Amino acid sequence: MGSDLTGKHVVVTGGTGDIGRAMALELVDRGARVTVFDVREPDDGNRDHAALIEAIQAGKIGFEPVDVCDRALLRAALRRITPFDVVIGNAGISASAPFLEITDDQWQRHLDVNLTGNFYLGQEAARLMVDRGVGGHIIFTGSWVQEIPWPEIAAYSASKAGLAMLTKSMALELARHGIRVNVIAPGIVAAGMARYQMENEPQYARRITNVVPLGRLQTTADVARAAAYLCSGDADYMTGTTLLVDGGCSLFQFEG
Repeated sequence: MGSDLTGKHVVVTGGTGDIGRAMALELVDRGARVTVFDVREPDDGNRDHAALIEAIQAGKIGFEPVDVCDRALLRAALRRITPFDVVIGNAGISASAPFLEITDDQWQRHLDVNLTGNFYLGQEAARLMVDRGVGGHIIFTGSWVQEIPWPEIAAYSASKAGLAMLTKSMALELARHGIRVNVIAPGIVAAGMARYQMENEPQYARRITNVVPLGRLQTTADVARAAAYLCSGDADYMTGTTLLVDGGCSLFQFEG
């Protein structure tokens, strides 16, 4: 079965966050060995981390304390845990602000983590894959807003749009080495920053009321299953493309 990931080693950055954690656990359930990278260690006082910690203790998931913005640290961690078959660049940040109020620091931080951090990851992982000579797959977590504007997240959207083009450029140049590169683009996930915005920003909560044609917000499990598909043999002829998994968000026009 293409969805059987037995024997594959998958690296997931941002692996202690809501989406990354769901990805890691889904991949393990399908037989993969997983290593998660994150600046935050799993917290045994956080009940959301219980399943992740259990999998780490069982030896099914490895953990490496890594900041993707630190190329040297990232390179050392990748070399330490190689060989790997798939790398998922999922680490990212999102902070909302009206365009006229975005600070230099906010703009730069989005580019540093969401774009440059993934450039570092992709380049370092690809170099190891080339040296090994057996190819591999690099997947980035993008977003439906990499192509569709949404109010008050211009820095985030621009960083994800850049990531989509980075993916295409990498896919074109790395194909001869047997390395495929793709994006998974979720919609509005009821977790992480979006959940915070829903709970704390009334204007955001109003906007999302009628945005999703399928009638519900996305779960982390929805994203994780799509990521597992990309990791599987069922997707082995895909490269340089975006798998849009947004419940139809991108079909709508928005009113503020």
